[in-house]
Amino acid sequence: MTRAVLATLAVAALGLVPAGAQENGRSMADVRLMTLDPGHFHAALVQKEMYPGVAPRVDVYAPLGPDLVEHLNRIAAYNRRPDRPTAWDLEVHTSADYFERMLRDHPGNVVVLSGRNRGKIDRVLASIRAGLHVLADKPWILKSEDLPKVDAALADADAKGVVAYDIMTERFETTTALQRAFVNDRATFGDVVPGTEAEPGVYMESVHNLMKVVSGAPNMRPPWFFDTAEQGEGFNDIGTHLVDLVQWTLFPERAIDYRTDVRVLSAQRWPTSISEENFRRVTGAPRFPEALAASIKNGSLEYFSNTLVSYSLRGVHTKLNVIWDWEAPPGAGDTHFAYYRGTRARVEVRQTRADRYRPELYIIPADGARQADVLAAAQAKIAALQREYPGVGVEDRGTELHVTMPDAFRVGHEAHFAQVTTRFLQYLRDRRTLPAWERPNMLAKYYVTTRRTELSRQGPPRPAPRIAPM
Repeated sequence: MTRAVLATLAVAALGLVPAGAQENGRSMADVRLMTLDPGHFHAALVQKEMYPGVAPRVDVYAPLGPDLVEHLNRIAAYNRRPDRPTAWDLEVHTSADYFERMLRDHPGNVVVLSGRNRGKIDRVLASIRAGLHVLADKPWILKSEDLPKVDAALADADAKGVVAYDIMTERFETTTALQRAFVNDRATFGDVVPGTEAEPGVYMESVHNLMKVVSGAPNMRPPWFFDTAEQGEGFNDIGTHLVDLVQWTLFPERAIDYRTDVRVLSAQRWPTSISEENFRRVTGAPRFPEALAASIKNGSLEYFSNTLVSYSLRGVHTKLNVIWDWEAPPGAGDTHFAYYRGTRARVEVRQTRADRYRPELYIIPADGARQADVLAAAQAKIAALQREYPGVGVEDRGTELHVTMPDAFRVGHEAHFAQVTTRFLQYLRDRRTLPAWERPNMLAKYYVTTRRTELSRQGPPRPAPRIAPM
């Protein structure tokens, strides 16, 4: 039985309509997606919703194996869900030369990439040079020596008039967007405090969990996810979001030059220990694969997924703490803690048990600042935000202000993928709307994530304390 036949049977078994079955009568669409080797669940989250002007047919090019089957299962679940079901129509291509075949045939004009990170930039670059738009999950690179390839990819995209974009979902989290608005409101925030390495002006602590639920089902991870040469370390991955948010918040719509604006301070890393039993739970594999043998210590996997990084960005001391735990406490999930220190107030996002682990935004007046003045400034800013965020408010809790928001803004991490994709489609249809600062800031982002990960390996493993309130 050939791979093509196996793929066709898999599509039929999962309830996905073969691509040719709905060709007649289908409305014309200017965007046609192709999914390349979907080894990470983020590839499916791009298709959790339908989009105007995007064809329901999606061509999937991938090796035949568990990663592909998991992806098909997720898309089938979206098509079958009772509430707002999707109507994706997949054509699966599983030949040994699937990538070359995609470049040669390219039945679509957009490549969606979310999977193995080693070598991802080469696929991004080849796709762009084939005249294709690219929507690629982070991280694009794991090593600083590949930074010129990112520069080349973005330059080639400019030359060919296509869009190459990475999936920065955290810009669409409402608490983060409001935090950015208040940090840039001088009446509330004042001027940013540069701080020191010990007492930074900006601090973020991001905790993710290896065992979690995605789209209502346990998220099984492929064994290769735990190979840091393939997946990258914690700061390669999650650090991409944090570095992006710092630049995006402190210097909105302004270009960052990594050669002059970023200064290295320090970095350290430490592993999360995973027993073989837990490895079986999260991957379905019967044992640790041979590829991870060098990382097995006393019967457990030392997974180097945690990194603490200190650097300065245009003189502002920044500290980022990326942590991977095994599993969240009951009722909790991945958490994000972030503060920016201003001369008038500290603007802080936190997720605590008291707030039912939902992200909440707080404004804490600085020493010497009158609470009444900070409250009045915050209320004025809230009034100005009503058009974009209707119903957002602010309440005085004595020592701090709490920014309140309607539940309609609490859409969750998974929904952010549709928001990013919608923004990408806007840029694709009118490339003039793609901000010029995205290109240099992407280079700066990957300069920080790769160089700081490499720096962290130079010292012995050393855990960092957590400061986020529980």
